[in-house]
Amino acid sequence: MEKRIIHFEGLVVLLAAIYIYALCGFSWLLFIVLLFAPDLAMVAYAINKRVGAQIYNLFHTYIISILLVLIGVYLKMDTILMIGLIWTAHIGMD
Repeated sequence: MEKRIIHFEGLVVLLAAIYIYALCGFSWLLFIVLLFAPDLAMVAYAINKRVGAQIYNLFHTYIISILLVLIGVYLKMDTILMIGLIWTAHIGMD
């Protein structure tokens, strides 16, 4: 049951990020290209498992992505907002 709730939560976040992205009128090509960019954090596993896991997990928490969304909205910086939304969508998808 708990796993279902977590998966549903991720789906809601993904759909919300996509909806807001669509409302902003950002490029869908850029969305698709950058959607898997946070997974590049896996490269950190080349250092060692502990560092790799820490960096990968850092890139897969909502803290940074939501902060980027808030900064983008507050400062009216579309690029920052777009990156934050794509990043948030990626985390929701995972």
